[in-house]
Amino acid sequence: MSRTPVRPLIAIPARFCATTSALRFAAEVNARALIEAVWRAGGEPAGIHPAEPAEHDVAARLARFDGVLLPGGGDLAPHRYGAADAHDSVYDVDDLQDAFDLEVARRALESGLPLLAVCRGLQVVNTVLGGTLHQDMGGPGRDHRHVRHPVSLAPGSALARISRADKVEASCYHHQHIDRLGEGLTVTARAADGTVEGVERAGGTGWFAAVQWHPEDTAHEDPAQQRLFDALVGAARA
Repeated sequence: MSRTPVRPLIAIPARFCATTSALRFAAEVNARALIEAVWRAGGEPAGIHPAEPAEHDVAARLARFDGVLLPGGGDLAPHRYGAADAHDSVYDVDDLQDAFDLEVARRALESGLPLLAVCRGLQVVNTVLGGTLHQDMGGPGRDHRHVRHPVSLAPGSALARISRADKVEASCYHHQHIDRLGEGLTVTARAADGTVEGVERAGGTGWFAAVQWHPEDTAHEDPAQQRLFDALVGAARA
């Protein structure tokens, strides 16, 4: 009798949520579209609790997983990348969430655990590697919130190979983007206005991809977006 293949276990740091009607109280959540994209790819998505890194060794917690997905969320505290002041538009900063996400990214990169970073996740990785962020893109009409726009992928890049395209239609929700690039990162995707929309890491161990947009928004109808999750799960399975 044939056995159903075991799904690679993909760790997804949960996001704190002040209220959820179904659960009545505060909750830890992840976007359903993100979970479903990992599931469609053949992975087993598992939300992990953001705890103080000093209390629970993140490396030991990640050791049981086959891959990591760093999802979107609120803004990183600007002091995390060396900014003295916070722009008025910075929102939903949570020090515990920041500390945990940064440590997850650091440990995944060090160990070579397959890692896909989405939106805030890309910014977390850039920060871990010594980069900085533009805190605000200029307000309504100049940011990339609730928009879909074309993103050009660098020929020969991993993102182009995964997507099987040189341009994709990206669903975006962000008002910040990379300023100084983190050490070892290369820009491999840009919007028409020059905004960095994707990066790769030269010389790192393990599979890694990071995009500033939200591929989960359209992955159910756009094969190019679903292939990002397929690639993560494929690397985790390998």
